[in-house]
Amino acid sequence: MLILSRKNGEEIIVGNDIVIKITEITKAAVKIGIDAPRETVILRGELKQKIKEINEKSCENSDIDKIQNLSKKLKK
Repeated sequence: MLILSRKNGEEIIVGNDIVIKITEITKAAVKIGIDAPRETVILRGELKQKIKEINEKSCENSDIDKIQNLSKKLKK
């Protein structure tokens, strides 16, 4: 992990096409702006974790026979 110190208004360049800019610093938070291509997925860490949990839960509750039957119907 790379750890950098940045001041308000300074930027971090990731690769050739992603720019992370510090837009505001307060006692409680640091606001950043991210300029990246539209096809780049950007998620907050807690949102990514929630998606992972939901996906794992849905896999636990799935009925393999129903999925296989649906797959057969879709192939017709």
